[in-house]
Amino acid sequence: MKFKALSLAIAALLSSHAFANDTTLEPIIVNADFRPSEIQTTAISITSISSEEIQQRSAQHLEDILNMAPNVNMSSGGSRSHYFQIRGIGERSQFSAPINPSVGLIIDDIDFSRSGAAATLFDIEQVEILRGPQGTRFGANALAGVINLRSKEPTNELDIHFESTLAEYDTRSVGIAVGGPLIKDKLLGRFAIHSNKSDGYIDNDFLNRDNTNNRDELTARTSLKWLATDDLTLSLKFLHLDIDNGYDVFSFDNSRTTVSDEPGTDSQKTNAFSLRADWNISTALRLESIISHSSSDLEYSYDEDWSYDGQFDAADWPYSSFDQYLRDRNNNSFEVRLLSNEEGRIFNNSTDWLIGFYHATQDEDLERNYTYDPVFTSKYDTKNTAIFGQFDSALSDKLTLVTGLRVEYWQAKYNDSESLNINSNDTLFGGKLGLNYQVNDDQMLYSSLSRGYKAGGVNTDGTLPENARDFDTEYLWNIEAGIKSLWLDGTLKTNLAVFYAKRKDQQVSSSLLTVRPDNSTEFIGYLTNAAKGKNMGIEAEVDWLVNANWRLFANIGLLRATFDEYNDPDGLDVSGRRQAHAPNYQFAAGTEIYIGQNWTVRANLEGKDEFYFSDRHNAKSNSYALVNASIEYAMESWRLNLWGRNLFDKDYAVRGFGSFGNNPSKSYITETYTQQGEPRIVGVSLSYDY
Repeated sequence: MKFKALSLAIAALLSSHAFANDTTLEPIIVNADFRPSEIQTTAISITSISSEEIQQRSAQHLEDILNMAPNVNMSSGGSRSHYFQIRGIGERSQFSAPINPSVGLIIDDIDFSRSGAAATLFDIEQVEILRGPQGTRFGANALAGVINLRSKEPTNELDIHFESTLAEYDTRSVGIAVGGPLIKDKLLGRFAIHSNKSDGYIDNDFLNRDNTNNRDELTARTSLKWLATDDLTLSLKFLHLDIDNGYDVFSFDNSRTTVSDEPGTDSQKTNAFSLRADWNISTALRLESIISHSSSDLEYSYDEDWSYDGQFDAADWPYSSFDQYLRDRNNNSFEVRLLSNEEGRIFNNSTDWLIGFYHATQDEDLERNYTYDPVFTSKYDTKNTAIFGQFDSALSDKLTLVTGLRVEYWQAKYNDSESLNINSNDTLFGGKLGLNYQVNDDQMLYSSLSRGYKAGGVNTDGTLPENARDFDTEYLWNIEAGIKSLWLDGTLKTNLAVFYAKRKDQQVSSSLLTVRPDNSTEFIGYLTNAAKGKNMGIEAEVDWLVNANWRLFANIGLLRATFDEYNDPDGLDVSGRRQAHAPNYQFAAGTEIYIGQNWTVRANLEGKDEFYFSDRHNAKSNSYALVNASIEYAMESWRLNLWGRNLFDKDYAVRGFGSFGNNPSKSYITETYTQQGEPRIVGVSLSYDY
């Protein structure tokens, strides 16, 4: 029934009669591979989301737009979604143990894969979501794929953008970006600053407050581009984040009303920069280098008992507990690539090539303050050094062979206040072998075999058995084929990809359940290696400019992500079961109608199937579909946009637990607890562009 309802919804939005077309869809340039290319000739399953689409739905953070991409999910457990899953693969939370990410998050060449709250969207030019392992290009952080954010570049013309939003839940945001020449044709600059504040949609009845899950997010971006010579360009990007959000979302009845007496915090203070050099050495060679650094202080804390003193009778054995994680993260990286230009092709002028070197260090210091334990501290330092290369060989005018390889040496050192010391190192390798066939100017077929990898790690809890204190590297082999097409004189774009992936030594989240002396329960999460898993599916996207006044678009992702065999240490056999946060289907479909010179009406429907919250229990979300819409009036440089998200106020979960009980009045029986997603929210945005 779910697939039938989904089919009818998409068909209703796409049904139409042909109209005379007098314009075409604009080409989209992406930086998914080593060289910028048009999305229709990029042999990757990729979704691109533009600044225009971000502005249309008044999206403030990456989580507000991810439903626009097929087979991409997210996990909250905080004020924002910090973790993302592509094709059913990705982390869902972090507590004491350090993590190595499966999905990379890159913002202006800076790695934020462990800090998803950083993905604010003001002055972002484009979001690119690459599905499937990107072993050659990104290495250890890209087992499942990569989400790449690029901010707007300064130009030789004065550019001013202002926008302000007012919405329900006392939501208000304001931002301004100014760019242009500091020295004409020589030094270009851009500065953007944005503040987003909201009381949030949680009411705390005990404290009589409606802002315990508030948002207070400040983003500042600076960009400088020095056109040193005709052949050398230097680009400096600086990012400052001051995110001071509350965290108070869980309740015994899974509602948006809490009674916590100690609401938590979900904050991030970051200063980061990247310096990029592009040098055309000659007509044969080009050199690219990137240096990046980020320093972040993060707090993640919460009221563990979700209650207040005196709420329960003493005979129920209530408890009171607060858990706080303070992290200090420092990331540094250096990458250099040597690429062929047109006259540098090899093998009888048939092959573009590149070679590269990469080195990165990540240092993470943790201090945990927990009611039941003494202060816990740990330090986790990693180094990874890689060499990589890729050859794009034209076997004929239409057929291209792509071969890529990356070899990475991974080192990790861990020590903590409980005298646990673990040092590890491993040599990892991944890459890609692909064939691209350009049928004609409008159709391209591609196929590939790729290998991704994700380094092993450590589990920190001292109560775990010795053989559970660390876990091994995971590898993924992925076979993929697709077709990218333009039809009807460039007014209709269709992309289709099918994939089959095998996971070896799959890293899964498990847990042990312990009972405290007061009869309350604590679950100890840790990572271990399952035997094997497989992920297969289909991704399809359609974009049709029916005529100058009407556009239709839709996408769907079908996914079957299962364990081949795995028994949880608690005795749960999940062999053959779906992997966590891997819904069987996801979809989005919508329309834009342009009325006269000034009005635009937009509506879209997006949803997903139910999914398991974790691999260690059977609790699941509900399937859901959300309706969003907006009406925009534009006049010269001004835009006024009345918008609404989740217009029918559907309840849906963005995080869930089902392996413990937390309610004293029910004798701590095991229940399913969920964090609810955004309810209906309506707002108005005003913007100005010069």
